[in-house]
Amino acid sequence: MSDTVSRPTGSSAGESQPDTLGKTLKSRSTSATAPETRGRTTIADSVVEKIAGIAAREVPGIHSLGAGMARTFGAVRDRVPGGRPSVTRGVKVEVGERQSAVDLDVVVEYGVSIVDVAGDVRVNVISAVERMTGLEVVEVNITVDDVHLPSEEEDEQEDTEGRVQ
Repeated sequence: MSDTVSRPTGSSAGESQPDTLGKTLKSRSTSATAPETRGRTTIADSVVEKIAGIAAREVPGIHSLGAGMARTFGAVRDRVPGGRPSVTRGVKVEVGERQSAVDLDVVVEYGVSIVDVAGDVRVNVISAVERMTGLEVVEVNITVDDVHLPSEEEDEQEDTEGRVQ
């Protein structure tokens, strides 16, 4: 870049002016291209998976994500000390340069309208992915693998309690 230093006129001859006073910068490039179009941004599949997984779990009526064995292994992994729940369990995505597609395996709560919950999940996932990544979501495919029954929670709590109190 070229720097131009300008000094105010009319100053007395005995005063010294610092070189940084009135300093302006001029760009060498006169390119009309916007800065956001210079370069390339690549978004990894795992990033979109995390966004979609979190967005799907936010919807009321979704108990968990993941199908059969993935849920079983995930439940075991979650109970191991130091283990963290995986936000990408039950989420698969395909990411292109400008578009993405999302596949979800979900477990819904008993008593909710599956059609309504699926619609809410689609809206929330599409909104979150498009807002955060700028990618167009072309489809969100939802597979309902199970219905979570209220009695299953009681069974899970009994299993985690010890036999002796």
